[in-house]
Amino acid sequence: MFREMAKYKLTYFDLPGFGEPIRWLLSILGDEFEDRRLSREEWPSIKPTTPFGKVPTLEFEGQVVAQSTAICRYLGRKAMLAGDDDLEALQIDMVVDVIHDIRQALSGARYETNEEVKVKKLEELNKETLPFYFEKLDERVEKNNGYLANGKLSWGDVFFVALMGRIKEAVGYDLTEKHQNLKRLNDTVLSLPQIKKWNESHNKSV
Repeated sequence: MFREMAKYKLTYFDLPGFGEPIRWLLSILGDEFEDRRLSREEWPSIKPTTPFGKVPTLEFEGQVVAQSTAICRYLGRKAMLAGDDDLEALQIDMVVDVIHDIRQALSGARYETNEEVKVKKLEELNKETLPFYFEKLDERVEKNNGYLANGKLSWGDVFFVALMGRIKEAVGYDLTEKHQNLKRLNDTVLSLPQIKKWNESHNKSV
């Protein structure tokens, strides 16, 4: 029997990373999508064909787009998870930018080549930077009915929880354990039927 082509084609590596929030949002949308997972051997030949030499990319309607946040924002709008007006959209974008600040702080410490400087950066990261950001985010969730913005589920919540595994792996411990509001948000997102179904069939460790 003829099988209709998937509406979307996601290309990323065979790991969660920045592809995971896209996979989750596509699952929430309910649209069939092709989940192309690249091997290390494939990447050198694929890289020149991408818009900016990076993945993830999303192909649909005859075009290929890149940048994980832009893709998630687009899918968030499609899934009605991007706020009801410009101000609500701004609140979501603000939180997502904070998540990127956390990621940049992690990368800056982990990949520092000067060992003496690296030790200082890691100490600052674990004693100051991460506690500061996670306390602020935890407070936001408490004030927003269990979510990061606007008192309701948004693509920003999905983005945050999808990347928590990456953050946990980077620091070696679960930052939500000391922040119960964030922990509940994590559980809420993972309990969404579409995401739960995706993880049960694709991510056995979740």
